Amino acid sequence: MNPLKRFGIDTYMLLLIGTVILGVILPAQGLAAAGLKSLTYWAVSLLFFLYGLKLDPQSVRAGLLNWKLQGLTFVATYVMFPLLGLALAPVIAPLLGDKVTLGILFLAVLPSTVQSSIAFTGIAGGNVPGAICAASLSNLVGVALTPALVALMLHTGGGEISLDSVIKIGVQILLPFVIGQGLRPWIGFLVARYRFVTMLVDRGSILLIVYSAFSAGTVSGLWLAVPPKVLVLLYAVLLVFLAITMGLMVAAGRFLLPDRADRAALFFCGSTKSIATGLPIASALFPVVDVGAIVLPAMIYHITQLLICAFVSQRAARRLPEDA
Repeated sequence: MNPLKRFGIDTYMLLLIGTVILGVILPAQGLAAAGLKSLTYWAVSLLFFLYGLKLDPQSVRAGLLNWKLQGLTFVATYVMFPLLGLALAPVIAPLLGDKVTLGILFLAVLPSTVQSSIAFTGIAGGNVPGAICAASLSNLVGVALTPALVALMLHTGGGEISLDSVIKIGVQILLPFVIGQGLRPWIGFLVARYRFVTMLVDRGSILLIVYSAFSAGTVSGLWLAVPPKVLVLLYAVLLVFLAITMGLMVAAGRFLLPDRADRAALFFCGSTKSIATGLPIASALFPVVDVGAIVLPAMIYHITQLLICAFVSQRAARRLPEDA
């Protein structure tokens, strides 16, 4: 595994890819699918409860003082990405179909990654406290802002999101987070003490969501609706999407952030998208039979961004002694 880790391919990445394959060739059906849905629901609630326990309010206050980094990350995540997605949608819709195109628009309004963007910032010698604040705030705001932006896009396209979906997001995601924040002074130390357990819940819940989404997609005939030619075109579109966003982050950092550490944090927080927050929101917003097709762009983008960011961070780390 050591040579593969240089390119971001670790055990978790292999498990993620394996889970996608398992959902395609051996999907959960009938009672197994119902049990998986219930298990996934509670795993996601537990995940956001742990996020509430982990997030230190003091770190948020300190990170907010770096208003330029926070502002640029927010604009990149919730303004630049959506505008780019809306610009590409009319061009790619005839090639990829409506559901996959909606998936690209959904990808565009997702928050930034938390764990990976912070980890890559640290490897590259960037501003880790600033990255923690930017990524955490992006996800906290995204719980409310991502569904709102999706609702706006669907309304524009003639669709809608029901009140029940909004309530489900609040109960499943936001409420556990608030409870975790409230209990943090008393049991927050347990998160630091049992990091392996929290990591297991974190990554395990993502694997459950991925398997559930791709199982439902397989049962509903997703792979007949998304043939290999469309998958190849989708990957090409997402590579262009990723190249444009990363290029814009590099340019913005060079012109607007004099500090190299801040530029690294902006690059990794501003160009990445989170499936940890995105997949639970997608499962709450969209019909089960459509979730697989809609989250497919986010899954491909997520895996690709990890590979590229791992390579970039390792290269930046090798240059650190030279810069010093």
